[in-house]
Amino acid sequence: MNYDYLVIAGYFALILGIGVVFKKMAAKSTSDYFRGGGRMLWWMVGSTAFMMQFSAWTFTGAAGKAFTDGFAVSLVFIANAFSYFCGWAYFAHRFRQMRVDTPTEAIGRRFGDGNETFFSCALIIFTILNAGIWLNALGVFSSAVFEADISLTIIFIGLAVIFISVLAGAWGVVASDFVQTLTVAVVSVACAVVALVKVGGPVNLVQDFPVDFIMGPNMNYGLLLVGTFIFFLAKQLITIMNMHDSFRFLNAKDSKNARKAALLAMGLMAVGSIIWFIPPWASAILYPDAAAAYPELGNKAADAVYLVFARNAMPAGTVGLLLAGLFAATMSSMDSALNKNSGIFVRSLYQPYLLKKNKTVSDAKLLTISKMLSFFSGIFVILLALYFKSLKELSLFDLMMSLSAMIQVPILIPLLLGLLVKKTPRWAPWVTVLLGLGVSAFIKYVFTPEVFAALIGLEPFTKREATDMGLILTIGGQVFITGGFFCLTALFYKEAADSYAPQRQHFFNDLETPVIADFEQDSYDQQQRRKLGAIVSYMGGGLLVMALIPNLMWGRVTFFVCGAVLLMIGYLLRKSAAAELDNAPIAAD
Repeated sequence: MNYDYLVIAGYFALILGIGVVFKKMAAKSTSDYFRGGGRMLWWMVGSTAFMMQFSAWTFTGAAGKAFTDGFAVSLVFIANAFSYFCGWAYFAHRFRQMRVDTPTEAIGRRFGDGNETFFSCALIIFTILNAGIWLNALGVFSSAVFEADISLTIIFIGLAVIFISVLAGAWGVVASDFVQTLTVAVVSVACAVVALVKVGGPVNLVQDFPVDFIMGPNMNYGLLLVGTFIFFLAKQLITIMNMHDSFRFLNAKDSKNARKAALLAMGLMAVGSIIWFIPPWASAILYPDAAAAYPELGNKAADAVYLVFARNAMPAGTVGLLLAGLFAATMSSMDSALNKNSGIFVRSLYQPYLLKKNKTVSDAKLLTISKMLSFFSGIFVILLALYFKSLKELSLFDLMMSLSAMIQVPILIPLLLGLLVKKTPRWAPWVTVLLGLGVSAFIKYVFTPEVFAALIGLEPFTKREATDMGLILTIGGQVFITGGFFCLTALFYKEAADSYAPQRQHFFNDLETPVIADFEQDSYDQQQRRKLGAIVSYMGGGLLVMALIPNLMWGRVTFFVCGAVLLMIGYLLRKSAAAELDNAPIAAD
């Protein structure tokens, strides 16, 4: 009997159930649908902020990189943790204090209507493109694992995401992210513990790794690794702490919860940057031919190393749990994209259009339109993923890194620096983006790593070194040229000629004014704890049932312990909900 299919079926039933449970909480207004009305607790917001930087790529492309190159891939995730530290220190609470429902509304408040329209269009297109790549990558991987038709796999996963996003909006998205965080934690920790036991501990893991554990193979210049890490810090800060990606923190119930959420995401990312990659590191020792297990994945065969480890080293049923984790990671990114894009379109494109026509539409109708947009956007992403089947022969790691560095970073630079440099001309943001795209093209086609090596008299780079150097040059060009240009535009700013100055000043005043939850918040807190407590309890019960799967005793104990931990978390959430209800103030007659 194939227990993996039962595990995945149970997981999907749980996720779809979340959409049903949180349906009513998203049906009150567009604000509830887009960001949960700004009433979510820190542990929900923190888990969804964490999942924002976590996708199937972590268990596939990044795991493949860890298998071949060792420790280097962890630098990306350590940079993520650094970004969330910066969020705790400066950005997260200010994002919540922007007092908007969608990120592009904040862009409009800071830069004006024209820039709001420009960035709305650019970000919707880029987000849909990314979602198509995520869904296609997961489809290629999971179809190879189950020997299923890739098209049917993509369609099935895509429809599940659409269901959650349309039915429950931001509440469903964030609640599923919390459950998915627990799924990822269970899979990662269980696999990491078994991997360390099998290789004889962390010391043996480092010493017995087939190549230099820190430097990896084909790396002649150690400074390249240092440079890559430094520029990853800058890149991840730009791509996480900007006005577009502020949407996670817009959900928080107040400024304090937004900061706590950033701190939780930082902790999860810091611990995960090591835990996630212990199994692929161990696999390089235990299963050096793991990359040959799935030749149908072509150049991405190494991306299946996590699966090879689960099938060879873990108890029966773990592969299903691992695939559930992969689905969780991609579904988190995709349902967030659908929900966010519907909000951006309605608030930053459709409503301004109605105002120009002197027309008004009720919030109830806008809510209906938002759900329709989420549905049709999801269908478009599915069609895009089906079109992207050709990506099977490309390196997922290099594709995601290159796409992010060349296109995403130029778009996001003014959305980060615009919070720090207050007085810039109205044309500064969109001109900065165009300059950044030009910088990317120049480095891609003219000032290549080969040209750089020849210029300073170095030996030709290996393929790996050329890839890393390309990222350094691209990110460096964006930070110093594109970012420097945006800052220098302040020299052209003339406040006397800026009719938008009062609105911009109002935005920055709000940015420094804390948000405090109102008297209605207690009811929302109680509902979040009660609903998620029940869902997590069901998930824990499912893992306890997995202990009945025929396995060696240690395998049964693994599932039992994981299930017991989740049951305890569910119990504590439900208990805190009951305590909050008992302590709620009695309304006066």
